[in-house]
Formats: sequence, structure tokens, C-alpha cells
Amino acid sequence: MASAVCLVECMGALKYGCSSMAAGLLPPTPFFHGAKLGPANLGRSHKVSMTTTVPPKAKEVGKSKIHFQPHEVQEQVTHSMPPEKVEIFNSLEDWAENNILIHLKSVEKSWQPQDFLPDPSSEGFIDEVKELRERSLELPDDYLVCLVGDMITEEALPTYQTMLNTLDGVRDETGASPTSWATWTRMWTAEENRHGDLLNKYLYLCGRVDMRQIEKTIQYLVGFGMDPRTENSPYLGFLYTSFQERATFISHGNTARFAKGCGDLKLAQICGTIAADEKRHETAYTKIVEKLFEIDPDTTMLAFEDMMRKKVSMPAHLMYDGQDDNLFEHFSAVAQRLGVYTARDYADILEFLVKRWNVEKIEDLSSKGRKAQDYVCRLAPRIRRLDERAQERAKQGQTCAFSWIFNKDVLL
Repeated sequence: MASAVCLVECMGALKYGCSSMAAGLLPPTPFFHGAKLGPANLGRSHKVSMTTTVPPKAKEVGKSKIHFQPHEVQEQVTHSMPPEKVEIFNSLEDWAENNILIHLKSVEKSWQPQDFLPDPSSEGFIDEVKELRERSLELPDDYLVCLVGDMITEEALPTYQTMLNTLDGVRDETGASPTSWATWTRMWTAEENRHGDLLNKYLYLCGRVDMRQIEKTIQYLVGFGMDPRTENSPYLGFLYTSFQERATFISHGNTARFAKGCGDLKLAQICGTIAADEKRHETAYTKIVEKLFEIDPDTTMLAFEDMMRKKVSMPAHLMYDGQDDNLFEHFSAVAQRLGVYTARDYADILEFLVKRWNVEKIEDLSSKGRKAQDYVCRLAPRIRRLDERAQERAKQGQTCAFSWIFNKDVLL
């Protein structure tokens, strides 16, 4: 079965004339090397020499592997948004308070991971854990790989808050800023934090997975970070988060349906509850972009085109467990085969967002804006055609050993 990565290679080949993973959905994340990006540089476009860590290669130093060598070097643009655009986001402070913060829930009314797990203070705790473990025996190994991958993605939350705080005009300048944008970022992070906690504890209790390998993967992933290529621009940043929140809503929704089919109704409830959170967050982010299309349609349209031409990188594309240099590619192949998250979902999300923002009907665009509009409106069918070709070329019967499930082989 073709994975979403196969589609990436097709799209990369069309754009760059080669079949290159670096040209597709999963661009490697670079690290800064001596870039000076102080306040005086704000608003100028910087091309910074960056080194990537995909695949992560370790260099032996004594008896421990502590340094990672770059796989390739690329240039990256930073602070591409003109400084005068910052004022747009300053002017939206009151709007964000009245229209975005309403999509947050108070802590007292929020669910907590313990609501779905055996109570360690109860006399029946051991029996409840036994019941959980018995239910989990019905879950196939390939489903566990998808569930673990989703959990690891959620556990890399520090990276995502860091990413939001790179965005000019909306970042949390102090760590406890009272602005609406900063409040949203912190409270969004606090809500999202429960997702990884809940899935982590469930997987720990089920006894079906190698928790130490999973924990290593999380540490590697948080350490490597991510590069969504948002260029410190909130236009690009909020387009990216709109796409990603819908992607996680779809992924968790599909794991919920699969768990229900396997008879684990509690796990289905867990995944469904997380999916509902993602949907609520998607509503907030898409509302921000809708507002940007209203007040600055040309810049927003050009940003939409830019993001889709660069391809939307998945948040966990730098996954590494200390063994598999292509771990994310293998995980995504299993997710594609099971239907948890597919290349077709990628196209469906794009099509959904185009309709959600009425992109086809937006007017008052420059000539470049109209070309960008045409590009994004025509892209989803093209992606589906590429997906069909990728599936035809995909090799059948390949397997991969996943350290997360004690190096058991899983069909890709």
C-alpha cells in the first residue's frame, strides 16, 4: 500500500525534477548556526545557513553518542513578514479576545486523563488494570504502531509551543504576557498537554509496548524540534496550524473507530475525546485565517499558496528511536495502510479549507494573488491523482520491525 510519503516523492519529482524526500511533505528540520536575529533585524528576510538532522546520525565521542552530524545543508528564510504587518495583529487583540479565547475551556470544566483511567487510589485498581490489559490484547500490532506514533506526536508539545512563539506580532514576549495571542498559546498548550498524558498512561498500563523505546523517541523528537517553514510569519503559522489541527482531528477520529471495531470501547472514548479537542482548536485557527482573508486578502492568499507549494510538513517528521533512520516514513506507511491518516486525507483537508474560507470567491486580489488563488483551488484534485500513481508504484509486502513493540515486524 502506498504511504503518504510515496505521494511526497511524486509531488517532489514534479516540482524539482527528482524524487527527493526533502522536496516533499516532510522537509528536514534545520538547526541555527550562529544566526544573529536581534530586534534590529526584525522585518527583513534572512537566508540563514542551516544544517539538518534527517536522518539523525550520531558521532561517537568516547563511549557515548552525543553529537549529531548534519545530513545536508539548506537555506531558510526568517522574519519574512514586513514589519508594518505586525500592526494588523496588534489591532486584532480585542477581536481575538472575543472570538478566539471563547474556544478555550476552563480548567474546572475540562476533562482530565484520570477520568478515563483506572483509579490508583481505589481498591479495585489492580482489577481495572487487568481489564484494560485484557481489552488491549485485541488490538493488532499495526494499530499499536499508529497509536504510539500519535501519542509521540502529542508528547512533542514543547516544540509546538516554541513554534508558535517564533511568530512575529503574536508571540508571548514574557512567558506570562496578558495579550490575547499569548493567552491563547499558553491555554491551547495546556489543553493539548492532556492528550499525550492520557495516551501515554494508557499505553503504559496496557503492557503491549516498549515504553523505554517510546520515551527515547519522545526525547529525540523534542530535541530535534521541527521546521514548518513558517518564516516567523503568523500568516503562514496560522495556515499551518489550521491544517494540522484538522489532520490530528482526522487521525484521532480514525484511531477511535478502529479501537471500537476491536472491542475496546474505553480506548475509543479516549481517542474520540482527544479528536473533539482537536476539532475545537481547528475551529479557532481557521477562524483566525478567515479574519485575515477578510482584512488582508492578498497577503493571506499568497501565504496560502506558499505554504501549499512548500508542502505541509508533519509535526513529528523528525521521529527517531535510536535505531531506525526512517522511522517516520515507516510509521506513516502503516498509518496509510490502516487508513488512520492518508495522502487522500491531505487532499481532503486542503479542499475543506478552500471551501471553509470561500477561497474561490475572494476578490480584491493582485495579479499574483489571483494566480495563487487559482493554484490552491486546483491543487486537491492534482494531489489525489498523484496519490493514485503512488499507490500503483508502491511495493507490496514490505515489513519493518518497530522498536516500540519489541521489534516485531509490521506490514508497511
